[in-house]
Amino acid sequence: MRIVVLAGGIGGARFLRGLQRASPDADITVIGNTGDDIHLFGLKVCPDLDTVMYTLGGGINEEQGWGRTDETFHLKEELAAYGVGPEWFGLGDRDFATHIVRTQMLSAGFPLSAVTEALCDRWKPGVRLIPMSDDRVETHVAVTLPDSGERKVIHFQEYWVRLRASVAAEAVVPVGADQAKPAPGVLEAIAEADVILFPPSNPVVSIGTILAVPGIREAIADAGVPVVGLSPIVGDAPVRGMADKVLAAVGVESTAAAVAEHYGSGLLDGWLVDTVDASAVERVESAGIRCRAVPLLMSDLDASARMAREALTLAEEVRGA
Repeated sequence: MRIVVLAGGIGGARFLRGLQRASPDADITVIGNTGDDIHLFGLKVCPDLDTVMYTLGGGINEEQGWGRTDETFHLKEELAAYGVGPEWFGLGDRDFATHIVRTQMLSAGFPLSAVTEALCDRWKPGVRLIPMSDDRVETHVAVTLPDSGERKVIHFQEYWVRLRASVAAEAVVPVGADQAKPAPGVLEAIAEADVILFPPSNPVVSIGTILAVPGIREAIADAGVPVVGLSPIVGDAPVRGMADKVLAAVGVESTAAAVAEHYGSGLLDGWLVDTVDASAVERVESAGIRCRAVPLLMSDLDASARMAREALTLAEEVRGA
């Protein structure tokens, strides 16, 4: 079975680990979000790609879900001693090595997709990890700063990490997405897929940014195979992170049903909601999307695997309809 998964960071990575257990013989291609990418200390940092790579490769800090295990921060401390920032973004010493290698390869003329493949040669994540685009795309957020009342547009990482989404997001803009092209292999993987899955990643700044690259949404809609998503909203609140903040910015209520409607029946064939949101099933199905209520909390690997099996089961149900 050939499975394509659109993935952001922590939620996508943990779902993928469950999918590998649920379907160990599957050929899995991951289209990774690069809208979170940022240049720091002269280096190209790709948080979502690295989180998938580290998680599936056994190098992730399990407790926080991002960054490396057994990490130290001597380099960050030395940079701070020189007055070099930003201090709010925590790159560890082991993590720095990944960004140095990536930046060197990019500077040598290799595209991000080739660089990602080379990095994965070390980690052997068991999936084919492709960035959504080799072109530069960065998600920005429009906010009004509470102290000064100034309205400005800041990088998503600054909004998410430094401000902790403590102010309202007034708009979310994937800068450069409209001019970007899908990376080599992205459209081919979609066209050859048997199933396409949207894990419980952020629907606006993770999966939404991937879909903003011209050609990707259209390829998924035209693939002719089941497209099944899992709600990142449980009990009207994000399972992790602050997805409600960016959903509000695009006019979508923070409910499992509203997120399904946001994707739409032209894209989604099936949608899984948590059992606490079972009342949303009828609303989702009335929107033309087959829906089932199952446990959606990835409390451990077994739970993640059960979620993945439920997604594949729903895909087969859609296929047989």
